[in-house]
Amino acid sequence: MISESSASSNNSILVWLRKDLRLRDHPSFHAAILEGKPILPVYIWDPEEGGQWSPGAASRWWLHHALHSLSKDIQKLGGALILKKGKAAEVLPSLAKEHNINKIFYSRAYDPPGIATQEAVENALDPAGIDSESFNASLLQEPWETKNGTGKPFQVFTPYWRKSREVIYREPAKYPLSKLSFVSPKECPSPVQDLGLLPHHSWHQKLEDHWNVSEDAAHVQLDRTVNEVTKSYATRRNNPSVDGTSRLSPYLAWGLISPRQICQAVLQSESEGSHRGENKYLVEIGWREFSYHLLYHFPSLPDQPLRAKYASFPWIEDKANLGRWQFGNTGYPMVDAGMRQLYETGWMHNRVRMVVASFLVKHLLLSWNDGARWFWDTLVDADLASNTQGWQWAAGCGADAAPYFRIFNPITQGEKFDTRGEYARRWIPPLEKLPNKWVFRPWEAPADILESSGLDLGGNYPEPCIEHTEGRTRALAALATLKNIQP
Repeated sequence: MISESSASSNNSILVWLRKDLRLRDHPSFHAAILEGKPILPVYIWDPEEGGQWSPGAASRWWLHHALHSLSKDIQKLGGALILKKGKAAEVLPSLAKEHNINKIFYSRAYDPPGIATQEAVENALDPAGIDSESFNASLLQEPWETKNGTGKPFQVFTPYWRKSREVIYREPAKYPLSKLSFVSPKECPSPVQDLGLLPHHSWHQKLEDHWNVSEDAAHVQLDRTVNEVTKSYATRRNNPSVDGTSRLSPYLAWGLISPRQICQAVLQSESEGSHRGENKYLVEIGWREFSYHLLYHFPSLPDQPLRAKYASFPWIEDKANLGRWQFGNTGYPMVDAGMRQLYETGWMHNRVRMVVASFLVKHLLLSWNDGARWFWDTLVDADLASNTQGWQWAAGCGADAAPYFRIFNPITQGEKFDTRGEYARRWIPPLEKLPNKWVFRPWEAPADILESSGLDLGGNYPEPCIEHTEGRTRALAALATLKNIQP
């Protein structure tokens, strides 16, 4: 819907978009509707905002396409998405002055760089006489809403979720898109290409074969989730060879869909009398909330372990083994299939994420920071809170973490969760003709079996980079060095 005036005025509201790239259930847009004012939507790309945690290559690819899609959606409603590059604290006051706007709405961030940016924006807007209001667009609840019995943040998931899970019933904001009134553009806006988001190498081009990046696509995926996934999620979610997970994570990470929309759709699909608070899929949304709870209260987590004694853990540096892990050449099919899936699609099945993470930090004794940085660069659903929490969980150094001595066996994990080897064979073609018995331990297969299957260990598929028992023993020895260090 086009505003009555083609020129911006102080009757308009500037909406600063961040990781909330959607039109539906958008608190800032909803607030503008309630005020009856047209909207000037703005996205600002600051490649320096996150420091070492600025969006990685896969995230920038996703962001590029999400902005392109949102821009088209806004154009259909008569508006234009203004795209700028620079510091938000400098760009926003300038834009507000240019368009004679005295009010800005935006969604809150909860990561350290995002919080610093919004504080800088507030400090810049106040002297300019520009009002601003922030909203929660990305979580079911604010990270500070739930505290333990002593008034401190939770560090264990189960009591956290037991106390806070009623938030799954929070309703999305409902309004017809026709109610959105946008400022009519004075000129043709800059194309998203001008932001320079796409990586210089061609790796990202393969991602287009696996993802449709748009708000509408997010809702198609949500429909599939409630019609197919959640009904058997508890039994199928650990099997990477079947399409048993929602694949909503990148849409959620960039705000093409909200957790409120997901929870409402899942709850509405459930039968009467079911134990909604125990819904296995909604528990995963709870883990995302818990991750943000932790990151907000412990902002050093992306770089430092929550359990302080692990700062002295004797990690090793081994660029050769790190490279083998990154590109799926460790010689362990369950690990390699996951890492190849990641590099090909920008995503990895959650069960396999746990296996590959355990292998890196325990079998290879490489720091969880190395894994977190690689995931950050290659995952389209890279999310600082979830990425950090997941890696610290795997390394045993975070909140509610698996103990370090719990070492996943990459052989038996494959045999248990990919019983027919379908997942491994999909991502490692040389295993295609190897009998099931040997898929996850090809080095034990008789020579005639290897020859007849066409698998050449050390040729078209590598030998194991470390023997399982040796890796496990070395990991436990490293852990033993921490016993006398105070937490």
